[in-house]
Amino acid sequence: MTDYLLGLDAGNTVIKAILFDTSGRELAVAALDGQSSMPAPGQVERDLDELWRNAITVIRSCIEKSGISPNDIRAVGCAGHGNGLYALDRAGKPLLGIQSLDTRAAGLAGEWHAAGVGDRVLPIARQKPWGAQTPTLLAWIKQHRPDLYSEIGTVLLCKDFVVGRLTGARVTDTTDMSGCGLLAIPSRRYSAELLAAYGLEDAQPLLPEVLESSDIAGRVTDEVAAFTGLAAGTPVVAGLFDVVASAVGSGVTATGAASIIAGTWSINQVICDAPVDDGRVFMQSSFDRSRWLAIESSATSAANLEWIVHQFMYGEDKPFDKAGDLVASVDAMSDVPVYHPYLYGAPWDGNARAGFYGIAGWHSKAHLMRALFEGVAFGHRGHVEVLRRAGISIRDVTLSGGGSRSAVWPQMFADILELPVTVARGRETGALGAAIAAATGVGLFPDYEEGARAMTAPARQFTPDPDRGSHYARRYGLYEQLAQVMRPVWAEMGRQ
Repeated sequence: MTDYLLGLDAGNTVIKAILFDTSGRELAVAALDGQSSMPAPGQVERDLDELWRNAITVIRSCIEKSGISPNDIRAVGCAGHGNGLYALDRAGKPLLGIQSLDTRAAGLAGEWHAAGVGDRVLPIARQKPWGAQTPTLLAWIKQHRPDLYSEIGTVLLCKDFVVGRLTGARVTDTTDMSGCGLLAIPSRRYSAELLAAYGLEDAQPLLPEVLESSDIAGRVTDEVAAFTGLAAGTPVVAGLFDVVASAVGSGVTATGAASIIAGTWSINQVICDAPVDDGRVFMQSSFDRSRWLAIESSATSAANLEWIVHQFMYGEDKPFDKAGDLVASVDAMSDVPVYHPYLYGAPWDGNARAGFYGIAGWHSKAHLMRALFEGVAFGHRGHVEVLRRAGISIRDVTLSGGGSRSAVWPQMFADILELPVTVARGRETGALGAAIAAATGVGLFPDYEEGARAMTAPARQFTPDPDRGSHYARRYGLYEQLAQVMRPVWAEMGRQ
């Protein structure tokens, strides 16, 4: 009998179900896109009943496509987007689903910054409050919707909601809860002092039990088995913050190894033996039972390519491939403009805007496209530099996300970061990481390292070119210099 693992990946919109064997081979995939609502400016919410209906649909579809017996699925693991706020009422029914794209609490985060709240939180949670962070959103609800706050019975993260519906368990895991700033680090426990700093002294009873990611949270109930096609009693592990799952599913499990995700967001994370004591690092999360991830991120990555393709290449056949062809047609060492990838602000300046600088009459669409690809990679380099300044040593990088599928971006990343870059075999790294955690939880592997060794593999490897590295280092200096010059201009634009 062959063992199979079901990995679920619940993003801000799409939920995927993927069935893997213990070599990491994908047997079947099903995905469904959900709907977001915007009840007021800056507010981005989802219907939790729809999320669960979509989860049922993709699980059943995936199992049916695979043609295997549900009894051969050894375990289920789920990854989900971090932060946001998923709340149940006191009867355990869906109450509120706020996505991590929400900005309603940005003003409160600013007020807290001015009042020194971040300085109180940082030594405990190893990150400062920000707009879409779970405790910041919960505090905003408490201040602005006290009627709704009084109805909350449980505060969850996205994948916790799915795990709870599968099993009936009221649990979370250390990766998500540390990543959203609700755990004391390094104890990995709730803290009365931390909750008080957020003004949430009364919130402790609302928080679920904290497990490690590969701990068994519960088992598929009889009712859920009838809906999904899973076998009743199938173990379900607590699951992971999706960026942690993507690292594991990319094969990144060694201390000092870096996982970079070039997706809508720029995710840059390194495994560390101990938490980093540096307030410049955006976020820290647990990785496994003893180690940590230092994480730098911002919405400055492949979202830029998506924007320019949708605006200027709409209707073309295979537009993303054509964008890569345009980049490849321009020599890497040639003169091209500089591009800032700040469509949604910079990590250090919410007023920042995207822009091309230094366009000349001899520049073509291909030159602008190369500038955009470079600018996105420079944005990742900026995050990597923050990690390095915090004393983190980075030996190599594994690249995942949509940008990793490009024919030109991985080599550009290697040259700009001046580090070897590997692209993993699997595309669905979040679901694969969740499946590896599930396999570990039921004893198929002793730990993530063995699981990743068995279920992941490199597909392509790229070595940095020293000449191009020197060229890009000079251009990165211009990129940084221009950003500083533009800051007062961006501030003025923000007042329009």
